[in-house]
Amino acid sequence: MSILKKSFGFMPDGREVFSYLLDNGKNVKAEIISYGGIVKELWVKNRQGEYVDVVLGRDTLEEYFNNDGYFGALIGRHANRIFRGRFNIGEKEYSVGINDGKNSLHGGVSGFNKYVWDVKEIHDEKNPAIEMSIVSPDGEEGFPGKLNVTVTYTLSENNGLVINYRAVSDKDTVVNLTNHSYFNLNGVGSDNIYDLNLQMSCGFYTPNTDECMPYGEILSVKGTPFDFTEGKKVGQDINSDYPQLKQFGGYDHNFIIDGKGFRKAAVVSSEKTGIAMEVYTDKPGVQLYTGNCIKEDRVCKNGKIYKKHDALCLETQYFPNSTSYDHFPSPILKAGEVYDFTTEYRFITK
Repeated sequence: MSILKKSFGFMPDGREVFSYLLDNGKNVKAEIISYGGIVKELWVKNRQGEYVDVVLGRDTLEEYFNNDGYFGALIGRHANRIFRGRFNIGEKEYSVGINDGKNSLHGGVSGFNKYVWDVKEIHDEKNPAIEMSIVSPDGEEGFPGKLNVTVTYTLSENNGLVINYRAVSDKDTVVNLTNHSYFNLNGVGSDNIYDLNLQMSCGFYTPNTDECMPYGEILSVKGTPFDFTEGKKVGQDINSDYPQLKQFGGYDHNFIIDGKGFRKAAVVSSEKTGIAMEVYTDKPGVQLYTGNCIKEDRVCKNGKIYKKHDALCLETQYFPNSTSYDHFPSPILKAGEVYDFTTEYRFITK
């Protein structure tokens, strides 16, 4: 195992940003940068024993300053959408940054994806890791409470990228942290993801309003294009006339993960490379997003231009817009309590 630290550039105010290459000495390597906690590269050996980069990204720090699509970034304080940027804790209403039409998305105008995180290296014989931390001040983007956040990326000996999220606030607040990596197990810059096989342990999903957020209804996936319970090709139904797909140009929906505790939520696999990715989490939901809005006018990593449906995201989370509905799991974090969740992206090559 090893951790290789390198300079990745400088912020406009002179702060230096570093990249950290974690190598478990087996089949997986991950490069993570301190700006935005971004997973820049994730290399997995294919069935021929060759490394394949399986996440979309950009080449330079300056390109990440305009990281439309949130490629690889840590997301907070609140992943996904908050209706009109307003929520109540008790009888008090809070208003947070609006950056997606009339709504708040992924933490507001300046979320955790734009922070330069403090980083501590953890040199473990088998599981190299970095511990990233920030302090979000009370009132930032309108969110209450001084929030101490620690996110630990570990490259495990069983070829998993394990992400542990921890946070503590001095006031009641809302917290919903995730990672926004875009995966293509055929390799970055290859064709679309239609031939990837996806199985999800999710019997229900939350349909969206025309502003792409749940409106409170919970529906069974059975008999719909949202049924991945037995596994199917991502492209099988993605371009169908089913209203919830046609409206958004593909999948951009929250799925409710069966069961509780740390359990398997999904499996994605590529016949081309032999790489499979298992997703484990103790969160209640996962957002399947199929890159419907990837901008096709920008050169990205290794000179590639990404296109619509060139990758998918599996963002573990509390449900979007969950502050609006009492029957959704609540993202409210009480003062002094510890927010503590873990997600693992585990890779297997056959």
